[in-house]
Amino acid sequence: MAPEMSSEQLASRMGLELTTLTLEEVVGRIPVAGNRQPYGLLHGGASAVLAETLGSTLSALHAMPERFPVGLELACTHHRSATDGWVTGTARPLHVGRSTSTSEIVVVDERGRRVCTAKLTCLHRDNRPQAG
Repeated sequence: MAPEMSSEQLASRMGLELTTLTLEEVVGRIPVAGNRQPYGLLHGGASAVLAETLGSTLSALHAMPERFPVGLELACTHHRSATDGWVTGTARPLHVGRSTSTSEIVVVDERGRRVCTAKLTCLHRDNRPQAG
């Protein structure tokens, strides 16, 4: 069971579309337009949001409803810039355990060129995190 994306969530505001939700991979994409930094390139933070959303969703598919994943560590390497179109991220599990999971997320441009490689580790909590 994956968490819902409401309109107030950052990923929704960025235009993130989820296209694949399986235990083996979670795939989603965001438009470059609206997610640029001042020089017209895709903002590195946008790649990080895409990566964390996909990796957290993958962790949720594995852990929920018994446990609730929260991001523990995110590392991103930005390889090249994207200036238009969409970027697509694919999250695949590297480790899935009872208390943690780690995913590798690869973000590519529309030509299939790697824009970013990220690794996300999530902690699986016993109780649902509370806002506030």
